[in-house]
Amino acid sequence: MNTIVITYLVYVTLSLALTVWVARVLFKHGARFLVDAMGGDKELADSWNHLLVVGFYLINLGYVAFNLKVGTPVDNPQQAIEVLAQQMGLVLLVLGAMHFFNLYGINRLRRKKTAEAQAAPVKKQLKMV
Repeated sequence: MNTIVITYLVYVTLSLALTVWVARVLFKHGARFLVDAMGGDKELADSWNHLLVVGFYLINLGYVAFNLKVGTPVDNPQQAIEVLAQQMGLVLLVLGAMHFFNLYGINRLRRKKTAEAQAAPVKKQLKMV
């Protein structure tokens, strides 16, 4: 097996492992935030959590596959490590961006629900007057 094939195999293996690990962490620890953002509706939060994880997998694994081809020749172990580091760095940046995108979306949803909950008693009082 030549150096580039080994590099591809290591890249795919590490990328898949990182993607699965990050998705599991986000799924497990993000559930609380989603329940809060959904106003305490656990079933709705669970549904959102599953949909977010599926989207997360699709985007990240699609990026890993799209980014698989290396444009530079890899003839020795040093070049293989350099290419692998560059490819993995890009995967980590995409995973980090997806993480912050999810947090941003959840936080916006949470703020909206909190504002609606605070406005509800005021609207109720105005109707009574």
